[in-house]
Amino acid sequence: MKRNIATVVTVLALSLATGFAQTDNQQAPSIQQRKYDQQQRIANGIDNGSLTAGETKRLERGEATLNREEGAMRAADNGKLTSADRAKLNHQQNALSGRIYADKHNANNAHYGNDEIGQRRENQQERIANGIRSGQMTPGEAARTENKEQGVNGEIAGMRQANGGRLTPGEHKLVNHQQNQLSKQIYRQKHNGRTGF
Repeated sequence: MKRNIATVVTVLALSLATGFAQTDNQQAPSIQQRKYDQQQRIANGIDNGSLTAGETKRLERGEATLNREEGAMRAADNGKLTSADRAKLNHQQNALSGRIYADKHNANNAHYGNDEIGQRRENQQERIANGIRSGQMTPGEAARTENKEQGVNGEIAGMRQANGGRLTPGEHKLVNHQQNQLSKQIYRQKHNGRTGF
């Protein structure tokens, strides 16, 4: 009986040691995987309204900066990243991850409105989110598009405030024109052959 208990304890101890060794040997996600994951989180935030156009613009600018820095690091070392480069990029990705979390969980949410203009704004955001999610839009392209979206959103808010919550027919026409321009920009960016990750 004592032998059976000793055998069970030994097998259990070896199993635990093997489990811990496997955990220690698991690699951290690659730089590429982290970029992909971050873009998915941003796209989800756009889709559910927890990220505003301004927040998305800032996050995508951060991603674009990291991508440029990674490119420069690789160029300096024949296409490879040194362990110091990886550590620095990982640290920066951690900081960006924290900003994504903070922006998605703050009190700011995207509000589009229930009219035709609001529906177009929501559709544009969904197209941007899909472009980010699929990698058809680079972080830089997404940041520039969100910058324009933010500008249009600000104009709409100002017009509505000046007119008791409504848009005049002339303002409605102007906003539609701006949304058409943004729609074309989104299309061009999603079909220009550049990829986000």
